[in-house]
Amino acid sequence: MARASDKVLKGDQCAPQRSLFYALGLTKEEMERPLIAVVSAYSEIVPGHAHLDKITEAVKAGIRMAGGTPIMVPAIGVCDGIAMGHIGMKYSLASRELIADSVETMVMAHAFDGMVLVPNCDKIVPGMFMGALRINLPAIVMSGGAMLPGSRHGKAMSLSTMFEAVGAKKAGLIDEEELTYVEQNACPGCGSCSGMFTANSMNCLCEAIGMALPGNGTIPAVYNERILLAKHAGMKIMELVEKNVKPRDIVTKQAIENALACDMALGCSSNSVLHLLAIAHEAKVELDLHKINEISARTPNLCRLAPAGPDHIVYLYRAGGVAAVMKELAKKNLIHTTCMTVTGKSVAENIAKAENLNHEIIKDIETPNSKTGGIAVLFGNLAQEGCVVKRSAVAESMLVHSGPARVFECEEDAIEAIYNGDIHKGDVVVIRYEGPKGGPGMREMLNPTSALAGMKLDHDVALITDGRFSGATRGAAIGHVSPEAAAGGLIALVKEGDVIAIDIPNGSIQLLVDEAELVKRKDAWIKPKPNITEGWLGRYARMVTSGSKGAVLE
Repeated sequence: MARASDKVLKGDQCAPQRSLFYALGLTKEEMERPLIAVVSAYSEIVPGHAHLDKITEAVKAGIRMAGGTPIMVPAIGVCDGIAMGHIGMKYSLASRELIADSVETMVMAHAFDGMVLVPNCDKIVPGMFMGALRINLPAIVMSGGAMLPGSRHGKAMSLSTMFEAVGAKKAGLIDEEELTYVEQNACPGCGSCSGMFTANSMNCLCEAIGMALPGNGTIPAVYNERILLAKHAGMKIMELVEKNVKPRDIVTKQAIENALACDMALGCSSNSVLHLLAIAHEAKVELDLHKINEISARTPNLCRLAPAGPDHIVYLYRAGGVAAVMKELAKKNLIHTTCMTVTGKSVAENIAKAENLNHEIIKDIETPNSKTGGIAVLFGNLAQEGCVVKRSAVAESMLVHSGPARVFECEEDAIEAIYNGDIHKGDVVVIRYEGPKGGPGMREMLNPTSALAGMKLDHDVALITDGRFSGATRGAAIGHVSPEAAAGGLIALVKEGDVIAIDIPNGSIQLLVDEAELVKRKDAWIKPKPNITEGWLGRYARMVTSGSKGAVLE
């Protein structure tokens, strides 16, 4: 069978290319083997990626053991925690497209035969995945694994604890000494932040969709088992190359439905909706928000990990991991067990020996945390194309809520009002012009949601935005409002004091303002000038679609 790398390695006409491979130190024997790109997001700025050099070397060892020639190529990555709360967060979601483009560029330009993707954190996982689907060469995802939680007074801590501690300090609920302790101990080492935040959500869903080996989502970053898994991923890519098994052979409609079912059962980040929409787009599979609601309606929530509960990814690992969750779902035929995976086996074969080892961490399918999934999509006049909330992280008292709108034109104005004590019980905070186009970049807003939680207002105040929320967010935080304000969505017309009615169980969100009044406001609305017009973000703002379409580029 002809290889992709033949274009740069075979025949007299490729002598110039071969001379450059010799310049890299490759031998003639190495050039006779399949060339495998090991796409590594290793850097010294992202805690979740600080150890990816070790994972990358383990993958390369596995490739060599199985008869391939591994070559590391780079990918960028933004640390969302460091980028949070300033202009840096505008680059986070946008970077997903750059990462996908870079995977496409590096792999196609250098004629690799296959690739192992080595990401770990938020946008890097879906970005690499999207690039692999786009070029559709044999690929496997090998993530870096979760950070272990910190500890204080016997209670586990994570980055969400840290952000909430800032709100608690502002409210006078903790002192400087306590804040400093949390600051120095919440994140004890390398790995993706330790709760069911966006990074770990996507790492688990890569496993559920069949593009990663069992254990990818939950084995902690610092465990030797993670290195062993990386070596096996390196070996497995050679089998996929030999059999010419491509990402779109695996990422089918049924596989995406499996990922969505696991998403609902695990209680994943609301950002997973954006990323699964974008992944489906690259896989040429139809998916919309109505399908997501349909799957949520029939899939029970089995796990409540941080921020929805006190436990972290390492607990899910010890309880049996993603495979154990999928086995619970299979008991009621809620997943497609015949789907192919990168193991070369079906889902049914992969989960055959899985066992639920902790029925508090992974609830039995007969006694779930809730009968519906961890994510809900709401529709109404305020979000005609939909908006998203992590239902499993919303207090029971806030599932249905009506209150006066407190309107802010950007995240900074909202956080200032929260810190100044200007937000009160019952309020509905509205932050607009933070959508994909309006931000641009659809910033995550962990600062305001964490401030509300830290001030003990998350059971009394809702927050609505055309931006989005971190996976570390808890409370009635409703994001991805579409159409966004910058596109003339109704969220642009909300005025201070308007009553907004939220009904999460019934999937409804309504601005309770007379239609005639809304027409007047629409006629008077003047589209604001873009926040950023230059550089990459200026291009992004012109090209990006709505959150309801996954914020992919046109």
